[in-house]
Amino acid sequence: MGLKDSFIIQLVLGLVFVTSGLAINLIQLVTCMLWPINRQLYRRINTRLSYSLWSQLVMVLEWWSGTECTLFMEQTSDLDKLGKEHAIIILNHNYEIDFLCGWNMAERFGVLGGSKVLAKHELLKVPLIGWTWYFLEVVFCKRKWEEDKKAVTNGLTQLKDYPENMWVLLYCEGTRFTEKKHKISMEVADSKGLPRLKYHLLPRTKGFTTTLHCLRDTVSAVYDVTLNFRDGKVPTLLDVVKGRKYQADMSLRRFPVDQIPEDEKECANWLHRLYQEKDALQEQYYTTGRFPGNPVIPARRPWSLLNFLFWAGILFYPLIRLAVSVVASGNLLLILGLLSVLVVASVAVKRLISVSEVQKTGSSYGVEESKKQT
Repeated sequence: MGLKDSFIIQLVLGLVFVTSGLAINLIQLVTCMLWPINRQLYRRINTRLSYSLWSQLVMVLEWWSGTECTLFMEQTSDLDKLGKEHAIIILNHNYEIDFLCGWNMAERFGVLGGSKVLAKHELLKVPLIGWTWYFLEVVFCKRKWEEDKKAVTNGLTQLKDYPENMWVLLYCEGTRFTEKKHKISMEVADSKGLPRLKYHLLPRTKGFTTTLHCLRDTVSAVYDVTLNFRDGKVPTLLDVVKGRKYQADMSLRRFPVDQIPEDEKECANWLHRLYQEKDALQEQYYTTGRFPGNPVIPARRPWSLLNFLFWAGILFYPLIRLAVSVVASGNLLLILGLLSVLVVASVAVKRLISVSEVQKTGSSYGVEESKKQT
């Protein structure tokens, strides 16, 4: 077992993330006083606070595990626009760490702190993740359009004057790909007369069409990102925390907003065609081992590593001193208390990791409501 496989090392990474996250959430709570006074200042501060938390996860991916993400682009001139405009990013949802690969690209193009998602309402209750998203004005959905419509529309419309360049990351499939979900999803496709997909679930168009409608005058483009991993690897978040290195390939295509239909039905049809193209891209990847286009590896920035070292430095010095003094005291009660804290921290870290596990993600495919997705 190597150093990176050590549970103690994993616990250290988790402790820094959990402890700093709670501190960041507390600061975010205090910044709420700015909202009625200066909303844009509140947003700029929270963009940076969110970056300070999310970049720790990116650090684990790109610095700790050494995983590299390669973009494949037909139009390399589009590279100059990444991170310099508001945009909607459409990602396939096949892997536990697909969100990390998306955040990795957001970090390298300087928009990680301002990245938004349409998140499951259940995540609002998850400490650190849900709480940080709440302060970042992320829109939470219950996946019941009749209940979500007003909240989603209001939440997205509120972002129209966001002062920082932002990416709105969308998983239009609504849940991670599994064979069971795919089978049911294709039954829905057959019932609606839509083409079958081999590598994706049928996209749920409401989230995309609503997001584009609300932000059409704000975002400049929609970027389609199709992710796969070399050598057929299927990485997990725990693998990355253990330092396993992977090679991620991402096909990236830019679609200017003015080329996407404004009519809701036509816009939904555009999204279905996009997923048929994504399916063809995946087929080509499995056949040839690469996506079409020119490979580009964006430069890695040092800020995620420096941010982690900052938090580790200010947190672990007092924690280590405390632990040493407790052990040196010989007080059994204090020692048991310290061990209890470590156990609780360990459980918290495992709970956070489990949020990303494919087998634990829910889906409404197979119930009547899922057939209302278009």
